[in-house]
Amino acid sequence: MQKIQIYNSFSNNKEQFIPLNSNKVKMYVCGVTPYDTSHLGHAFVFTFFDVVKRLLTYAGYDVTYVQNVTDIDDPLIERAEKLHTTSEALADKWTTYLLNDFNFLNIALPDHYVKASQELDTMIQIITSLIEKKYAYIMNGNVYFSTQTFPNYMKLSKLDHSESLRISVERGNDIKDPNKKNPLDFLLWKKSKDTEPKWSSPWSEGRPGWHIECTAMSTKYLGEQIDIHGGGADLLFPHHESEIAQAEAYSGKSPFVKTWMHCAMVYLNGEKMSKSLGNLIYVQDLAKLYSANAIRYYILTHHYRKEWEYNEMDMILSAKKIISIETDLKDCKEQTEIIDHKILDLCFDDFQIPDVLENMFTTNNLKQKKLLFTVLGFR
Repeated sequence: MQKIQIYNSFSNNKEQFIPLNSNKVKMYVCGVTPYDTSHLGHAFVFTFFDVVKRLLTYAGYDVTYVQNVTDIDDPLIERAEKLHTTSEALADKWTTYLLNDFNFLNIALPDHYVKASQELDTMIQIITSLIEKKYAYIMNGNVYFSTQTFPNYMKLSKLDHSESLRISVERGNDIKDPNKKNPLDFLLWKKSKDTEPKWSSPWSEGRPGWHIECTAMSTKYLGEQIDIHGGGADLLFPHHESEIAQAEAYSGKSPFVKTWMHCAMVYLNGEKMSKSLGNLIYVQDLAKLYSANAIRYYILTHHYRKEWEYNEMDMILSAKKIISIETDLKDCKEQTEIIDHKILDLCFDDFQIPDVLENMFTTNNLKQKKLLFTVLGFR
């Protein structure tokens, strides 16, 4: 097998990647909360992990890729109320838009593309177990994970107490919730108000917390331990930190994840692209000006761990380069079967895709160019 080095956000080092089980790779990537249209930041994450799966598959690994749709979440419910619609209708609308972007950019659907609303039974089962094991407690219809029962909470993010409180508040944690034993305790189950969507549980008519959704879906479809867990860097705390606590407390197995991979943020006008700020570049708008291959090429010119800002001139340059490549390949009917070992080393030295693209652009070996074009997901 090809030697693979991946930067692990847990150790903050590049490590040799060896799957937990022979040549089988289990990969989970956090998806979107579909309360608005998807943007270039989302496309960066999902295009990159699409390439990760393609390259691992090329290298001979049997990859099972799971991605979730967080169609039960407070921001979604709040937006639906403002728009006088249901959270289900709003989630369906924007999930369809996202999948259209996937199709346009040639992002292959994960092996399991799972809605949180379809996995309530698994969530309730895990929460029940956490209560029985004394990792969680019930208070007025809510269920909380007790972070004090998990001594290694913060082992991924390595934040101090004050910083963790600050970031958790930014991510929607109510540190003044009177039902909590500790400000950093997080909801596993939340009792719904009369006007809010609700599902039955042993504790109340309510809904699951954000973190338990991903733990349940990854456990159901990939098992209690997985090889790669990915997502945006903004999910590292509290979301991924809390996933570790829940999963390891539930299973008794460590590590929950062997390799954590986090994509850097994408910026516009000096600020991180975010729905709350409204400083977004939409794939649908770029598609009016550029081809799918041009946008995919532009996205992949950025290394996944480096923050970057959208730049129109760089987008134009990428469009010119992909046209040049497509012109070179127009009459090339064959491709080599093996990627040149120097290029393959770039691919698997923490996915140096920008350098691979530059090689694809400059090489005169058309059969090699065509193979790279295919493996990287261009069409």
